[in-house]
Amino acid sequence: MGAISALARRPDAVGQVEPLHKPLPEAKLRAIDVDLHYPNGHGGTTIALDKVSLDVPEKEFAVIVGPSGCGKSSLLYLAAGLAQPTAGEIVVGGRTVTQPGADRGMVFQSYTLFPWLTVRQNVEFGLRRRRMPAKERAEIVAHYIDEIGLTHFVDAYPKQLSGGMMQRVAIARALANDPDVLLMDEPFGALDSQTRAQMQKLLLRVWERTHKTVLFVTHDIDEAILLGDRVYVMSARPGRIKERLEIPIERPRSLEMVMDPGFIAIKRRVLSLLHDSDADDSNARDMQN
Repeated sequence: MGAISALARRPDAVGQVEPLHKPLPEAKLRAIDVDLHYPNGHGGTTIALDKVSLDVPEKEFAVIVGPSGCGKSSLLYLAAGLAQPTAGEIVVGGRTVTQPGADRGMVFQSYTLFPWLTVRQNVEFGLRRRRMPAKERAEIVAHYIDEIGLTHFVDAYPKQLSGGMMQRVAIARALANDPDVLLMDEPFGALDSQTRAQMQKLLLRVWERTHKTVLFVTHDIDEAILLGDRVYVMSARPGRIKERLEIPIERPRSLEMVMDPGFIAIKRRVLSLLHDSDADDSNARDMQN
């Protein structure tokens, strides 16, 4: 606790701002000047994303935080190849993303398990599609089901699971496919606060073991700071990256850190950026009226 508390006495180290124009080394995932426009239903165009650029180095946990409707989930869908940018590009492993691929795994906010499949069958779904040998498949599935603590529920169906348990299965399914990049779109957003805390603890533990490259979207500031090596703060629509903050908190991390003065100092910094974003959005609307 002492190390993080010391951050509160070092303003230069609290949520260290990094130059956005400076690419990070060995980026596994990179968004380059990404725009996303779509029709608004009134004959005009809505600008969801405007010149968004970010880098996620290999084995890093990056988090995007921003107000509702800022386009952060849209950016994740672009990274997954589920939609295409109006301009710019997203690059994963040196290749431009044009469609979904096995190099990216996605965990959604909504429950996306196949209701007719058991926990085991859901986790092994992607491995079956790849025609992985049965013995190897069984070992991988058993490992990740044990990792998420659902060994006693391998034959249960989604309707027999709680929301938190279903999201655990979704995480295990994504990890079992061994993607280069794990994309997580507010995966705990629909959970109650206690279950959410349990899932954050689980994710911290799993990440410490796997060190997957992760791009995680949330609107929860505590969650962003707790999980992230870096936090990208987005503005209100049109979504832009306001700042990139390096989170100077050593790992492994625990939920108790959210009460530490150093953690709170970083949170104040992010809140300030988000409040500035709200003011900018309000001024923009006033100018349009």
